[in-house]
Amino acid sequence: MTLLGRLLTNRRAGDTHTAWKMPNLQGPELLTLTSRQFSDGGSMPLDNCAKHVGGADLSPHLAWSPLPAGTAQLLLVVEDIDIPIGKPAVHCLALIDPAAGELEPGALAGKQPGSGVRALRSTIGRGYHGPAPVKGHGPHQYVFQLFALESPLGSASGAAPPERARPRTLLPTITSPVLSRGRLTGVFER
Repeated sequence: MTLLGRLLTNRRAGDTHTAWKMPNLQGPELLTLTSRQFSDGGSMPLDNCAKHVGGADLSPHLAWSPLPAGTAQLLLVVEDIDIPIGKPAVHCLALIDPAAGELEPGALAGKQPGSGVRALRSTIGRGYHGPAPVKGHGPHQYVFQLFALESPLGSASGAAPPERARPRTLLPTITSPVLSRGRLTGVFER
């Protein structure tokens, strides 16, 4: 696998197709998103990484600055922007009740999410899936993006409910105004 990673070193999805760049998810204010486990641009601890790379697949603690008035729901999107394919891989997609205030480690679990968390489908499965980049590919950036939505996501007429929709199908259909947004990037390398 190390050889494959080295061969693909210059192939990376980039941030062009991230949720952050989508026209419908632009917002006027910036939230400050932080974690007790890592700083912005810092290395993610092994506990937050996938089990098959020696981690615990435990979602990190996340906290954010005060939300703007009128926030009905939070949308969290975690993407690996360095995966060697055309678009970033969604490692987590979740809807969060604004009253949660912050998320403790493990709150984004697919089977038993924390209070106020609705774990949606990601590229890999439901809930949080920790970093597991190809060995030898170099550092991967995992971008945690939080969007404060003015109205909760529902299913549009004829569309799949948010829990059943694939991320790349759901994200472009979000029509709720984004009141504020913030991001935090963690890095992991094998």
